[in-house]
Amino acid sequence: MALTIALASCSSADKAAAGAPTDTFAEQGAFSADSALAFTKAQTDLGPRVPGSDAHARCVDFLTGTLNRLGADSVAILASKDVAWDGTHLNIKNIWAQFNRTASARVLLVAHYDSRPWADREDDLDARNTPIDGANDGAAGVGIILEIARNIAAQPASVGVDILFTDCEDYGIRADRETEDDSQDSWCIGSRHFAVNSPYSPAARPRFGILLDMVSGKNARFHREYYSQNYAPMPTAKVWAMARRMGFQNRFLDGVGGAVMDDHIHLIQAGIPTVDVIENRAADTEGFPATWHTHNDTYDNLDPVSMDIVGRVILNVIYNEKP
Repeated sequence: MALTIALASCSSADKAAAGAPTDTFAEQGAFSADSALAFTKAQTDLGPRVPGSDAHARCVDFLTGTLNRLGADSVAILASKDVAWDGTHLNIKNIWAQFNRTASARVLLVAHYDSRPWADREDDLDARNTPIDGANDGAAGVGIILEIARNIAAQPASVGVDILFTDCEDYGIRADRETEDDSQDSWCIGSRHFAVNSPYSPAARPRFGILLDMVSGKNARFHREYYSQNYAPMPTAKVWAMARRMGFQNRFLDGVGGAVMDDHIHLIQAGIPTVDVIENRAADTEGFPATWHTHNDTYDNLDPVSMDIVGRVILNVIYNEKP
């Protein structure tokens, strides 16, 4: 699919506001927030990517085609089946790609590409029954990773880089129907299947993983997610230390945020320590961003500066990883 969409410009003033590396740190790569936004818009323009929908199928084609065009050594659709909490039969399609596949030392980048079938956080009862665009909650993390892939294709890192776009992350039980007895197992179905049917042998597992989820909200701030801090301290420390070196300590805060059931849980259980970079103590809600699981989670509400900061930090974590 040709990427022929207008770019939302990240101006020099925006970039100045985003911050600059400290005098002692030489930033690598040429991360472009405009490019990451374009990759994101290509997804949201398809409509809600609900599993089983035409938009979802076209998104699979877009993502696999883009990864191949960017020069991935391999791109695979890892298919499996499951039944959701509401009885829906799901045909899961995780997308897995590798760059520099012969490298023994590897890093895994993760984001989910499906979007929520219900706007179950809407006050309007009628509005709850329609799917959301999932711009921040899904598409933006994928867009940032695709832009990182564009960089490492042009300037290879010293380590191998794997990419996992998970499916059916956001098919969890509706907030207006859950009870205290409901299991968290209704979420993150795709990553659970990936972990159980891992394509990695124990000796070939990535050194660590980085999950991007809800990273592009207005003036987004990132606290260390609880499970990441406790069960994946190494990659968590790498990301927050890099943000500090680059002058972004006002966005990557040292405090611990909430405990989030997200794709990183299953990857940690499968032996890949994975940090979840997620806005989980937003300034206006003290929780997830206000657009979460509502019809306000649109492309127009994304923040290019937040995307620029996150993308540059993660790209430099990769470039500074030694074999």
